Amino acid sequence: MDIQLSPATEKRLQPAIQRFVSEEYGESIGELGASTFLRFCLKEIGPSIYNQAISDAQGCLQERVTDLENICFAEETSYWDKKKGIARKPDLRR
Repeated sequence: MDIQLSPATEKRLQPAIQRFVSEEYGESIGELGASTFLRFCLKEIGPSIYNQAISDAQGCLQERVTDLENICFAEETSYWDKKKGIARKPDLRR
């Protein structure tokens, strides 16, 4: 799966890449160089980051699904418990 960014996002990331290369390596690259580097990162590194993010999301969702019974629980037959002075009748239908 190729990771695609919107043109606006790519354009927004180019100055950050240019600044990084300038400050870390003392080199100057233009928009084309920054764009090429970004495409390389997306193609080569992006899938590993994407897969880890999916794995993290699955783990988080699995925890929530496992705990669903505790999160989404409604007390059954609680009408009489809320009434003061009225005791619940025992269930004699057995």
